[in-house]
Amino acid sequence: MGNKLSSVISNKFSKHSGSAHGKRGTKRKLEIDSDKSDNEEKVEGVVGRSEESPSPTKSDLEVGLAPLSDIHTPKRKRLKSTSKYIYQTLFLDGENSDIKIYALGQEWKLHKIYLSQSPYFACMFSGSWRESLLSEIDVQIPDPAIDTAALKTAFGSLYRDYVFIKPVEVVGVLAAAFLLQLDGLKQQCLTLMSNTISGDTVCSYHEACCRYSVENLKAECYNWLLTNILTSTDLDLFKQISVDMMKNLVGDPRLFVMQVEMDVYTVLKRWIFLKENPTWCGDYKSMLSVIDDFFKRADEPDCYLESSEGQTYLPAFSPIRWQHIVIDLDSLLILEQDRIINLEWIKPLYHGMWRKMLKLEQSKDKGPEEIPDENHFNQTSLRCGRLLKCEGEYCWRWVGYNYGVDILLTYVNNLIFIKRNTLTQPNPHSASLEKVRNFAYRLTVASVDKDGKVTETKTTEIQKLSLHKDEVISDT
Repeated sequence: MGNKLSSVISNKFSKHSGSAHGKRGTKRKLEIDSDKSDNEEKVEGVVGRSEESPSPTKSDLEVGLAPLSDIHTPKRKRLKSTSKYIYQTLFLDGENSDIKIYALGQEWKLHKIYLSQSPYFACMFSGSWRESLLSEIDVQIPDPAIDTAALKTAFGSLYRDYVFIKPVEVVGVLAAAFLLQLDGLKQQCLTLMSNTISGDTVCSYHEACCRYSVENLKAECYNWLLTNILTSTDLDLFKQISVDMMKNLVGDPRLFVMQVEMDVYTVLKRWIFLKENPTWCGDYKSMLSVIDDFFKRADEPDCYLESSEGQTYLPAFSPIRWQHIVIDLDSLLILEQDRIINLEWIKPLYHGMWRKMLKLEQSKDKGPEEIPDENHFNQTSLRCGRLLKCEGEYCWRWVGYNYGVDILLTYVNNLIFIKRNTLTQPNPHSASLEKVRNFAYRLTVASVDKDGKVTETKTTEIQKLSLHKDEVISDT
């Protein structure tokens, strides 16, 4: 608008002001006030006359400049929105209510025309239902997740365009939305839950998704646990994880294991302690020594998992890949000291491991000749990983007996290199000098945000490698 008015002024007075030397003009700056919420618009015009030129006529002035009363419009007054008025007057104040709802010991003065947006009430008010003729209705709330605050939010959503929901109350609001069949409110709750998955919320969100059959969000919560459970220091999180959930996580081939299989066992020790001592509130570092004291059973003949108390947790230990724990002497000594599991349970593994070692030492086993079956690979492969907190160069290997193959993994510049280390770098174990060794692997890389939510992930298929001595390959 400013440019247009300025153009009108300039065009109209150009024939009067001229461009000859000695002509003087005065510059007047006109501003139009507007509401603070709008962008300011400024109008600038040049008003002047030459002493030699005739004075502009009244008609010229009227065309060139509008009266000030037309330019300086008063500031607009912001009106209260209709949505806020309806919410305050009809819902909160209950004016002109034509029905009373009694639920959870509270009275709600509402309106049938608004309640009918809910299929739950629309069905109730139509047809031959007795409630269609009543002005007062008792509504039973069978879901314990619904409290008065959640019900207020659900009822209030019928009177306004948008409701504000906090993560701490979203499960209750979701429950109320399912009860009243409010699809829009359901979607708002599910979107909020998806955006706020963290150690504080993941278990309650997952439980709610199981209760209301929300499969997509349920999978998101489960994947969050797969990614973070072995690195989390949130003690309250472990107290909320059930035995069935922990069993599924430990047995899932997608579990992010940091660093090796023994760390899965260590996490289960911490989990049992926190489940049995839910009021314990010390810090993470001091907990480690307290856990050792908790599992000392000098006067007990049986291991912990054979006791009446420990048998509850036994299913979570069954998916551990024990064959990759017994190959490390330090890990084996910890198992003997803890007396959590009965060592007789894992004795059959020694026969298979000894037989495999002999075959390797006598050059009768060069590794898999073809890509292994996925089920077999998921049950028997060694799980090892590394947490990279910042950019840089990282290198790691697994500990324990390595079957004569020292595999080094190196990360640098978004590349991962796999090397069969034989002669060029120090090798803490015996190294096979076979010309070619085969092995199979699957590599998964994930990037997570500050709340542990995966922002990007990439997984390879199961692949077979044949590596010569000190050969290096890369996988982007």
